[in-house]
Amino acid sequence: MPPIISIHKRDMPVVGKGLKHKTMSEAAAAEIRERILDGTYSPEMHLRQDVLAAEFGMSRIPIREALLSLESEGLLNILPHRGAVVVKLSAEEIEELFNMRLLLEPFLFLRSAPHLTSSDFSRLTKTLSEYSAAIREVNVNTWNDLNTEFHMTIYKYACSPRIISTVRNLLAECDRHTRIQLTSITADRKRAVREHRKILKLCKQGRYEEGVQLMKEHIDHIRVALIDLLHVRQEVPDASPGGGSAIELPID
Repeated sequence: MPPIISIHKRDMPVVGKGLKHKTMSEAAAAEIRERILDGTYSPEMHLRQDVLAAEFGMSRIPIREALLSLESEGLLNILPHRGAVVVKLSAEEIEELFNMRLLLEPFLFLRSAPHLTSSDFSRLTKTLSEYSAAIREVNVNTWNDLNTEFHMTIYKYACSPRIISTVRNLLAECDRHTRIQLTSITADRKRAVREHRKILKLCKQGRYEEGVQLMKEHIDHIRVALIDLLHVRQEVPDASPGGGSAIELPID
């Protein structure tokens, strides 16, 4: 049975003291996020609202909002009758998903990109603008939809409906992985926007071989970043009472 969270006291003031409601929720989310990412709360650990509320010195309402926010980031799963559980991912899952993308998306790119129209470029520019704003504002709930729209617009003329469907599903499955990447590695946010912008520019210029190479590098960077993050987490000993398994990757 996965461990139930116990109170971890730190040399810090009570999180909720003197804060307004919305700020209390944000402060609680920030502290819980840090504990998940640094391995204090290990994968599959249950996080109880009442225990967190008592430790942070606030009511359950901002705690509940904080947990919902962290679920949207992919760090927690909120399950019926079980509450919030820290997500666990494996290296095998990361490798499979992103290597499938590396195999399929370059094929779609080269078949479709030469047929993009001025209308498509206008749509891609608009999508990229919205994506950039979402990244800047850390609006994690829209990251994947906008990223998927950008990629699928580029692939729309590939005339490969089965591969298109597979890639769309892969992008959906990769959502929680890219959320953890972008929330954990802040430098990768600007990199993601920069690479999307460069891919669009190469498509407009008809430099498709360079575009597909950058697409491969873009996808593979996410894979490598997640594997590196996973290895870091595995090096952190379980801080829960009684020990436990190594950290595998607390994640959306």
